[in-house]
Amino acid sequence: MTSTSSVRRVALLAAALAALAVSCGTTPEPDRAAAGPGTATTAPASASATTGAPEAVTTTPTTAPAEPVGTPSTTGTVETPPVEKVRDAFATLQATLNESCATDCSYFLNRVHRELQELDTAMKADPKGPGHFPEPIQKIADLNETLAGDTSFENLKKHEKQLIGTRDFINTWMQGHPDDYR
Repeated sequence: MTSTSSVRRVALLAAALAALAVSCGTTPEPDRAAAGPGTATTAPASASATTGAPEAVTTTPTTAPAEPVGTPSTTGTVETPPVEKVRDAFATLQATLNESCATDCSYFLNRVHRELQELDTAMKADPKGPGHFPEPIQKIADLNETLAGDTSFENLKKHEKQLIGTRDFINTWMQGHPDDYR
């Protein structure tokens, strides 16, 4: 019996290889024997033979990937996409400043949490080093310790004050360091 994650990996690899083949001007035949229920299927789309354009391959996954998807390298390993820049991560966090729990509280709290985690990752990967952002990184670490890995709506709602307070603290801190986000 094949695990779901193994089937997804095979489907993602097949889709990536098909996309690579298209970019090289060839169209592989899909391996219909490897396809099973819940896997991505590849089917060549028609392209005009007179235009000289390679045939495109469309992929339609029936389930979302369980893991982050990277780009296959020439060595066969998967390269993860580059980490977002601090200024970009901060901009998306700032976009939550005019939102609240008034309309869709679950979405809002999950978004603020996600934006904080992405900013934390960006700050730790920044060329200036994580020591350049000690206060924001510490605030996010304190929040993560409080949440204890539970990002359910109920737990985020329970700790809403700290979640929003962390966002607001970081916004104020970053405003005092404009060279980090402009």
